[in-house]
Amino acid sequence: MRVLLKEDVDNLGYAGEVYKVADGYGRNYLIPKGMAVVATPSMMKQAEAWRKKAEARRAEQRAEFEALAAQIEGVRLVFTARAGDSGKLYGSITTSQIADALNEELGTEIDRRKVGVEPLRQLGEHNVVVRLSGEFQPEMTVVIESEDGEEVIMEEPVMMEEVVVEEVIEEDVLEEDGEIVAEEEETAVLEVEEVTEA
Repeated sequence: MRVLLKEDVDNLGYAGEVYKVADGYGRNYLIPKGMAVVATPSMMKQAEAWRKKAEARRAEQRAEFEALAAQIEGVRLVFTARAGDSGKLYGSITTSQIADALNEELGTEIDRRKVGVEPLRQLGEHNVVVRLSGEFQPEMTVVIESEDGEEVIMEEPVMMEEVVVEEVIEEDVLEEDGEIVAEEEETAVLEVEEVTEA
């Protein structure tokens, strides 16, 4: 099915352009939501108007995202939470908490789904990306401190020592086994001789 988009649709395309989509996607989602119409010759006449309107909206939105990205870049949010001796939190700092704190700090309305991080479960500094759009993804810092105010000493990661393994050749093993067997036989013979002399 060919549809003409009335507005920009994520992961599909821009307003005023014609796209081929699955029949079910077009009939059950795009058309009922008012995002698209069936691409007919009469609708194609309206396409240019929709395209111009969408381009103006995208330019305005790009300017907003650029200004917002400049505000977010380098922001440092500090949270306090209860944590164990190892620095692991009892619970987590979620994307909702980060988005709420960021909105309060900057006076914006950023959705929690734009915060690109899994819930944080460890004390310390964490770099968090806010995905405003494909082009604008500013990075900020989230610091999680212990609620007790005590310094939690994080254990240094233990580095494994590199172990060099020598190649074992089959002949060496046989020779060593042969020597061991020979030594054992000599010992057994000596013991027998000593018993006989006594």
